[in-house]
Amino acid sequence: MRTAIYPGSFDPLTNGHLDVIERAVKLFDRVVVAVAKNDGKHPLFPLEERVELVRQSIKHIPTAEVDSFDRLLVDYVNQRNAQAIVRGLRAVSDFEFEFQLALMNRKLNEKVETIFMMPKDTYTFLSSRIIKEIARLGGDITSFVPAHVRSALIEKLKTAE
Repeated sequence: MRTAIYPGSFDPLTNGHLDVIERAVKLFDRVVVAVAKNDGKHPLFPLEERVELVRQSIKHIPTAEVDSFDRLLVDYVNQRNAQAIVRGLRAVSDFEFEFQLALMNRKLNEKVETIFMMPKDTYTFLSSRIIKEIARLGGDITSFVPAHVRSALIEKLKTAE
């Protein structure tokens, strides 16, 4: 079984993330959306909520599943018996950082491949950070995230005030 890991903080999951997931499942038998604990980024949503938002977002994709991890990515990839890491590239500016990560992961475990996927052009400008800022300022994020993510984000921002 060809398994890929799609890691990220997903704080929150966007339609760009979903696009990458939906295309990755066409290339792999199973795609694990791995939500990183990564407290250093100070996520708006706690890990459990991010996992649940992803779970609701991918429930229509039978070969995708969600999990969380808090260790070195290549160790997690080994634990899940995966062969590849899927990373999304929105713009050329993402490439340098992602390329460095891919080379480091290869150095740590040469058996793990990194696959770069670009989202549809309609999603290349999306990032979780930008979505949160638009929502925080009262903008409409309806076309950028799944409906349940929009609701959760609006509610989270209300309680954070």
